[in-house]
Amino acid sequence: MEENGASQDVESGYAWARLIASLALMTLGGAGMYAVSVALPPVQAEFGVTRSGASLPYTLTMIGFGFGGILMGRLSDRFGVMVPVLIGAVALGLGFVAAGSAQSILQFSLAQGLLIGFLGSSATFVPLVADTSLWFTRRRGIAVAICASGNYMAGAIWPPVMQYFFDTVCWRQTYIGMGLFCIAAMLPLALVLRRHPPAIAAAAVTSHAAHGSAQPLGFSPGSLQALLCVAGLACCVAMSMPQVHIVAYCGDLGFAAARGAEMLSVMLGFGIISRLASGWICDHIGGLRTLLLGSALQGIALALFIPFNGLTSLYVVSALFGLFQGGIVPSYAIIVREYFTPREAGARVGTVLMATLFGMALGGWLSGVIFDLTGSYRAAFIHGIGWNLLNMTIAVGLLYRARRWKAVAA
Repeated sequence: MEENGASQDVESGYAWARLIASLALMTLGGAGMYAVSVALPPVQAEFGVTRSGASLPYTLTMIGFGFGGILMGRLSDRFGVMVPVLIGAVALGLGFVAAGSAQSILQFSLAQGLLIGFLGSSATFVPLVADTSLWFTRRRGIAVAICASGNYMAGAIWPPVMQYFFDTVCWRQTYIGMGLFCIAAMLPLALVLRRHPPAIAAAAVTSHAAHGSAQPLGFSPGSLQALLCVAGLACCVAMSMPQVHIVAYCGDLGFAAARGAEMLSVMLGFGIISRLASGWICDHIGGLRTLLLGSALQGIALALFIPFNGLTSLYVVSALFGLFQGGIVPSYAIIVREYFTPREAGARVGTVLMATLFGMALGGWLSGVIFDLTGSYRAAFIHGIGWNLLNMTIAVGLLYRARRWKAVAA
């Protein structure tokens, strides 16, 4: 009876209520990622560092985010998702206050990397995505996409809001205010997630996951996960270039920083549409095909930044970039659920998404280094396109193996 009652919770009204709470938590938690991008110009000016030096806090934030995702995923698997979210809410608030009070670029970077990235924002990404995948079966793709959209909603909402307060107050007071707001808003939302995921009946587990736990796509589980990690790293090195440097890029072209913050908001706003659409696509064509489609479109959009650098054209290309690439990262969570066992969801999703975050960290830093070496972002865009081609190559290879594996199984 307990198993039947638990299975009835799958895709229930309560499952959708949890999804709404998870979406709100991810939107709040994602503020730590995007705040550091908007703060890049004033932080560089105040601490007197190079562009690559000012990119270091973002890099440490994403590295912390990546490692924290594994830790928070394991905590979620063991204690339930509410525990890491509560930890994250407190750490995120303290991190914003500490970063806003920093007296050096090192202090600012440590606050971003340890408190905001490792313990804060990470708790509102991997655990929530993995938890959502356990509450849905038939509509898993769209549910995971809705949850993951919180990351882009954060990018659509917070950059213009923070830029406004940076301009009218200052970046330090804005950071401290954000810290207090996050604690007050996130703690009550975390309580909605008290219940543990339902026991998924054996019939609800796909044959891919059941058979794939031994040799998914003919690989060992570790080998397949390693390939997914490399793919995630590559796609996000490419993805990070516009997201991290669009504000600074606009300043170099002679446009106001507020225009760059608006472009970032537009980019991530269209990313929400992309994530929702990709969730629907995932439910119909699977995670691997969705990954390949998103990767190909991202490469096209990235290439468009090279010839078009006018104000209007940059708004258009930013919108296209967001529209094309928003579904890539959630597709990895779907692939993991398709080819690995559900009891490992938190840890395996956390490991693969850690690689995507490392890609964002590496790409954000490398773009700053390339700018310092060349004096422009043109080479950085070309560099990103090369990484994008690596991601596409892996996606094509995995899709080919999936077709062969399906034919052999038949």
